[in-house]
Amino acid sequence: MGIPTFILASASPARRRLLQNAGIEPLVRVSDFDESQIQLSDPESLVQTLAQRKAETVASQFESGLILGCDSVLLVNGEIHGKPADAAEAIARWHKMSGQVGDLYTGHALIDVFHDRTLVRCQVTRVYFAAMSDRAIKAYVATGEPLNCAGCFALEGRGGLFVEKIAGCHTNVIGLSLPLLRQMLDQLGYDVTDFWQLPD
Repeated sequence: MGIPTFILASASPARRRLLQNAGIEPLVRVSDFDESQIQLSDPESLVQTLAQRKAETVASQFESGLILGCDSVLLVNGEIHGKPADAAEAIARWHKMSGQVGDLYTGHALIDVFHDRTLVRCQVTRVYFAAMSDRAIKAYVATGEPLNCAGCFALEGRGGLFVEKIAGCHTNVIGLSLPLLRQMLDQLGYDVTDFWQLPD
C-alpha cells in the first residue's frame, strides 16, 4: 500500500479550505450522520463521539483510505452551542456571547481503513468575544454567515471582526486543528508531507 487517499467526511467548505491551504486536496464525502442521535452534556465527549460517528459512516464506503471526521461546538457560560437553527436564535446567542469568553471544542476522528485503526482526539481553543451593539449583532446575523457555523461566528470571515483574541490553535476555531491533524497522522505512521499535492 502506498499513501492512502485522504477523505474528508464533512460538508464544511471551511474545513476543506484549511486542508487545501495546507497542501492536502481531500476527497469529500458527506456523512449525513443524524447528529440528533447523540445527546451528551460534556462538550469534549460530544464532539469526539460525533466526529467518530461521521468518520465511521463514511469509512464503511471504502476499502482503503484515511477518513477525517470533525465536529465543533462552543461552550459559553456552561451552555453548549452548535449551529443556530435560525436568525432569531443567532441574534439571541450573540446577545449571550457579546463581551464573553467561550471555549471552542473540535473533535477529530481519523480512521485508517486498510489498517483498521482509529484515533479520536479533541482540541480546545479559548475565544474572547468583543462587546457588540444590537445594530452590529443584527447586521452580522443578516449576512447569513453565523447560520452556517458552530458557535455562530466564522473567525475567517466577518466574524473575525468581533473576536478580540484567541488562546490556542486558531485553525481549530475554523473547523479543524492542523497541528493536531499532523500529530494524528504521525501517530498512524504517516508524514503529513506525503499528502501534499505537488505540481507535476
